[in-house]
Amino acid sequence: MGMSEHEYPSIMQGNDLVLEPGMCFSLEPGVYIPGDLGVRIEDCVHVTENGCQPFTHMDKKLQLF
Repeated sequence: MGMSEHEYPSIMQGNDLVLEPGMCFSLEPGVYIPGDLGVRIEDCVHVTENGCQPFTHMDKKLQLF
């Protein structure tokens, strides 16, 4: 997570970075329809001694308008 954009380190396949307590990351799963649209819901987490704890809390239930 950066101040304005993504910064190193990135959690991705092939990265052997060891996660340590105090580090923060955004988790950004998405669904994309090529050439049409896409959507992703980002969660920000911080690493603790026991795993990750979110510090953003977005409702993820589907809402139809």
